[in-house]
Amino acid sequence: MPDDDLPDAAGLAALRAELERRLAELERLEAATRDDRRPVELDQQSSGRLTRMDALQQQQMALATGQRRQAAGQRIRAALARMDAGDYGWCLSCDEAIEPARLRLDPATPLCLACQQGGEQR
Repeated sequence: MPDDDLPDAAGLAALRAELERRLAELERLEAATRDDRRPVELDQQSSGRLTRMDALQQQQMALATGQRRQAAGQRIRAALARMDAGDYGWCLSCDEAIEPARLRLDPATPLCLACQQGGEQR
């Protein structure tokens, strides 16, 4: 596929800035919610059984959210590494250019639409 299907230098700079902004936001949220993921202590004097169950449920939800944030951060770091290597904008599966509109929607996407949809049908 021709290189003119890929973002130009200004487009890449804008996508890089967006990726870096998203990564900074993920890191900020990760730091802000660190206490929510701490182990729930058993203190039956200050809280009853239902309160402890609520705290455990909230902790599990915070852990799951943290795992999703970590996965998103890994995708963003991988996209930034592809930019640094000069491989950004190319599908990791079929090696065709990823649609510019798709990159604008999700700058960290590693796959073109056809490969993404093909993977979901399996």
